[in-house]
Amino acid sequence: MTANKYPLFSEESSVEVVNARMGADVDPRLSEVMAAIVHHLHAAVKEVEPTHEEWLAAIDFLTKTGHMCTDWRQEFILLSDVLGVSMLVDAINHRRPSGATENTILGPFYVPEAPRYERGTNICLDGKGEPLVVGGVVRDTEGKPVEGALIDVWQTNDDGFYDVQQKGVQPDWNLRGVFTADENGSYRFRSVKPRYYPIPDDGPVGKLLGQLGRHPNRAAHIHFIVTAPGYDPLITHIFPPDCDYLDQDAVFGVKESLIADFRCMEQPGTGEDAGLAAPYWSVNWHFVLTKAFCSQMEPSGVRINAEKQGK
Repeated sequence: MTANKYPLFSEESSVEVVNARMGADVDPRLSEVMAAIVHHLHAAVKEVEPTHEEWLAAIDFLTKTGHMCTDWRQEFILLSDVLGVSMLVDAINHRRPSGATENTILGPFYVPEAPRYERGTNICLDGKGEPLVVGGVVRDTEGKPVEGALIDVWQTNDDGFYDVQQKGVQPDWNLRGVFTADENGSYRFRSVKPRYYPIPDDGPVGKLLGQLGRHPNRAAHIHFIVTAPGYDPLITHIFPPDCDYLDQDAVFGVKESLIADFRCMEQPGTGEDAGLAAPYWSVNWHFVLTKAFCSQMEPSGVRINAEKQGK
């Protein structure tokens, strides 16, 4: 009998047996990743000891998830989102110094090349919702203003839909716009108070949420991408503190530092807010950027992600 080139399979040594099959000239990073995946996958199987029927059900779930994917919908990304993996990967890739604004996930409804507006412009084009004034300063970690920073903003309307979800219903570019920070790093625009909304739950991921006793709702938020030459691109949200889903966000997007102070103004607006009838909402939010070398994210990451959305 000739000696075996590789060890033969056994329940106890399954991880070592599988990982031993990788060739010596395999890309080192691929080898590291696959070895870890095999290790943890086998550990999970050994822990739960699935029946054949349960394992086939798992494969069927993944098959249906793949079938749900189209050019405009990525059900596997949704699965990653609701399992908290998207936020974990984002956190690992955007570890920033204390005091810098924290990152969150981009989300599937970002659209590049939104209209550029003058300071104070109202981006709500459908007239729905409670008026909101958003303003603040873009600074670096040393407290210096970042003149010329671009603040790209988008959100749902008061019915809980993004404009690209309601073509022909909402005006194009509704609740989207790009603003430029002035010489003091200051920015300001008008919008509406954000509201919660459900992620798409008509597919296998939505069914899984139901089986787990979880709802599909995202906490109310406004999206931002803040960019400036020499600085790490910032992708983030801000959240009103009175949303019922802050601690139950379906994709785990809420971070304590991103809960903003939304204030209800009971008197008519003055100064830059002149003409706004009471009541209206106001939030003062400052962004703190880090130098580009502080992040592992490529400067082109925002552009690449946008292209993947096919918008």
